[in-house]
Amino acid sequence: MAHELAEAVRGRHVQAWVAAVVGVTLVGTLGYVLAFGWSISDAAYMTVMTLTTVGFREVRAVTEVPERLWTMLLAISGVAIIFGSIGIVAETILSEAASGRREAKRMRDAVDALRDHYIVCGYGRVGSTVARELVQSGQRLAVIDILPSSLERAAADGHLVVEGDATNDATLQAAGIAHARGLVTTIDSDANNVYVTLSARAMRESLFIVARANLDGSEAKLLQAGANRVVSPYTMAGRRIAELASRPRVVDYIDAALSHGNLSFSLEEIEVTSDGPLQGATVGSLRDDGVVTLAILQRDGAYEANPSPERALGSGESVIASGSTEALAALRARV
Repeated sequence: MAHELAEAVRGRHVQAWVAAVVGVTLVGTLGYVLAFGWSISDAAYMTVMTLTTVGFREVRAVTEVPERLWTMLLAISGVAIIFGSIGIVAETILSEAASGRREAKRMRDAVDALRDHYIVCGYGRVGSTVARELVQSGQRLAVIDILPSSLERAAADGHLVVEGDATNDATLQAAGIAHARGLVTTIDSDANNVYVTLSARAMRESLFIVARANLDGSEAKLLQAGANRVVSPYTMAGRRIAELASRPRVVDYIDAALSHGNLSFSLEEIEVTSDGPLQGATVGSLRDDGVVTLAILQRDGAYEANPSPERALGSGESVIASGSTEALAALRARV
């Protein structure tokens, strides 16, 4: 808003300057014509030469006092216009610099204030989709990219941005990795994704990292570098096409449950903490609240499907639950 206001003010200044130049030129020309009987061509030439302080010879002898006074007045007006031009140019340059600094500081302050957010490295086709889905699910995020064009698109989409190389520790720190909930690296280079994963894992041992694999065989390298999950867009696309062909209604149901635009039911993953309200709660008690427990992710990483109603939840486990949006929101609010 401030940038648009500054642009409007500068636009009015330029318009006023143009009007002054045209007005003084017309008035000066008419003065020579009407007051002293000069021809229009001589009057216009004399006016322009005087205003621009070029210093060519006079087209007509200026001997009378009124003509000299008029010419002096035009000369003073020309000097004023020249200095006004310099002032407008300087104001524009300084305003652009100040506006850029203010915007950069505003962006840095907003990123520094983020807590429990996600960092998305790379804002190409995959990264922009990841960012959009995270925002739709209610998550906050910061986008890292080295290309100004990608950062402009991310900022235009309403995301906080950090310019720099995501493989650099300083860039990750600027994106708030110390307070981040997770990191997603979607760069179209497997080598860069490995470096980002290594850097992020070295800085935050507990950070949840999802990495993009572009080539066959890259998954193992990314997992070894410290990624918690590795996704190949091509493998995922092939798997989804096969599932749509063989089990279309199952896929449609899962898509509807995970869609942020569907308000009737959803799927959620809820972690059980040692001091939280779910510690010691039973699966049956969750059902009484309108939440169906599909599976429990145990501490060793194994899934326990269809747990019995008497099954008590323990610290460090995660509940994969289904239910109405309201019921799941109430359950998450308790946690």
